[in-house]
Amino acid sequence: MSHERPVHPFSDLHIEGDHVRATLLHDPTVEGLDMAIYVDGSGSMNEEYQKRIEIRGGFWKRLFGGGERVELPNIVTPEVRKMLAYLATKDRNGLLRVAYWATGRDGAEVEVLGELDGRHADSYEFNGPQHEGGGTQLGPAIRDFVTYIKRQAQTGARQGCAVFVTDGQIHDAETVKMLSTQVAQEIATGRMPRVNFVLVGVGDQIDEAQMESISHLEHAGVGHLWCHRVAAEMKELPELVAVLVDETMTVAAGGTITDDRGNVLKVYEGRLPAVLEFEIGDDAKSFVLEVNGQRFEQPLPEEREDHHDDDDDDGDHH
Repeated sequence: MSHERPVHPFSDLHIEGDHVRATLLHDPTVEGLDMAIYVDGSGSMNEEYQKRIEIRGGFWKRLFGGGERVELPNIVTPEVRKMLAYLATKDRNGLLRVAYWATGRDGAEVEVLGELDGRHADSYEFNGPQHEGGGTQLGPAIRDFVTYIKRQAQTGARQGCAVFVTDGQIHDAETVKMLSTQVAQEIATGRMPRVNFVLVGVGDQIDEAQMESISHLEHAGVGHLWCHRVAAEMKELPELVAVLVDETMTVAAGGTITDDRGNVLKVYEGRLPAVLEFEIGDDAKSFVLEVNGQRFEQPLPEEREDHHDDDDDDGDHH
């Protein structure tokens, strides 16, 4: 068995004959990933952003007004905190762009809260935008994220994923489709990193047919940019978003292993396993794992041990 010093993102490497066994230190499908969360700031969300009052104490105290009045966070804050904390584990620096979208008179503005640190998610309050929206226009939020990810690409971002949460019908669906086509063209021509959009609807006012029409768009050389799901209530959001993001980044990624001459040795259509195993020619000097356009080259030992069965002693090796 031969050994060679593993390079990022590999933590261990074993070669026996033509068989390579390479262990990944972490999942490179999210290498250089920049995440963002956009929460609906339209007027229909007003009730969800209201703080809650709970009367604590025994039955009789509550009945006759003698219980303790405790102010609790609105129903949005705890769920966005959970999403922020989880998605930060995927983000390249643990800082997520968080914003309210569909704000302002016609719902065409975006109020950015900033780059929030997932490690301190429990310290943030999400009490709604300063100016709730009179409509639900998604286009401005898409433009905001595109501008953001292009800027982040200059400092190391290699891919992006934005989560959009809404509780109603989108009023500019055709604009969203047009923007999606433009974004896909920029990705295909290398003018911006690969991005994925996750659209999550909450409640019974969602137009799921509309969400499906957006998600089903397929673009040449890029495939699907969008995925969507509907949650019955706000408390279902964190788990739903976690699953969607994991599935989306896996589908978008996959992986291909080639040797130093460009010969394809193995193709992974879905999530990469923790251990990659494949056969490689005995004259190969290295192999390359390619994920989302990123190339990770791993050199092989200059001298590799032959590994043949005992019945091959007649010298007829292939």
